Amino acid sequence: MSLRTMLGKSFGGAGQFVLGLAILAALLAGLSAGSSPTAPTAPTSAGSGTSPYQDKLADYGVCRGTDPACYNDWDLARDDDGVVRVLVFTATGTSRHAHLGPLLPAGMNPPLTSAHVAQNAVVRWGQEYGFEVDWTEDVRRLDAPARLAPYDAVVFLSNSRTMLDDASQTALLQYVRSGGGFVAIHNTLGAMYHWPWFQGLLGGANFYDHGPHRDGQVVTTGRRDASTRDLPPRWDFRDEWYNLEPFPTDVRFLAEVDTTTIGDHAGFNGHPGHAGDHPVSWCQYYDGGRAWVTTLGHDSAAWTEDSTLPGAGSFEKHVVGGILSAAGAQPFCR
Repeated sequence: MSLRTMLGKSFGGAGQFVLGLAILAALLAGLSAGSSPTAPTAPTSAGSGTSPYQDKLADYGVCRGTDPACYNDWDLARDDDGVVRVLVFTATGTSRHAHLGPLLPAGMNPPLTSAHVAQNAVVRWGQEYGFEVDWTEDVRRLDAPARLAPYDAVVFLSNSRTMLDDASQTALLQYVRSGGGFVAIHNTLGAMYHWPWFQGLLGGANFYDHGPHRDGQVVTTGRRDASTRDLPPRWDFRDEWYNLEPFPTDVRFLAEVDTTTIGDHAGFNGHPGHAGDHPVSWCQYYDGGRAWVTTLGHDSAAWTEDSTLPGAGSFEKHVVGGILSAAGAQPFCR
């Protein structure tokens, strides 16, 4: 017998009236709670003004932002041996960028060909700038936290769609929470859309679309991070200039594209673009770790040794600085 029926039998009409008042009070209380002034609103990204992304933002349930208090500076072995070690992960789902070359065989450090220009570039930069590099596309090499623990930074390079399984997701989460460094480059903004924690790791942002591959001018917006301190105020570059939805929030913007230099901002899926406020690189502290993100890097010439692409040298300094700062070897996100 329902509560309504019991009250009706016990108290007759009076009971029905009392119950009605109780239900009305509960509904009013619920409406009041839903319109609370403490409900989340779109935060303002550092140095960017009001975010153009106006929808209610997801709550990732972690400490994130530009405050180093969000970083777990744990006493780990990787911090004490004086060697910076980096793992480059280039597994892809439904699409694959030309700068990654053909699919790599399973295992750690499989042979690279001349077509693997992005992987070769990071290995070469490691030799030039003093950090060790391993590389893989084998998700089984990320299936336990212990496999990632020796690395000061994990670089996700132009991944796409779903390329992590449950075990590797757990390992990455625990690695970041232990104070690890994370770097996301180019199409990694278009990966793991269904995993909210990963979207938060990217700065609360995802790739939506882009316009034609074209020339533009990058503006260095912050100079206290290792990835920007040696860059010119402006530098020419060629890229796809990703439109982002959600727009990155609660991050420190490091570089943006001058939207007056790239023409029409609309993307192939109809995104109107980010006229006047179009970041391309940013950083944040996230869930105990450091995250450095850039949308740049589409053009294979940006990764090629002795490249003649305008801005290739600035791109190299930018990415190397991002890797070393995320690894904790140089100042991060200041």
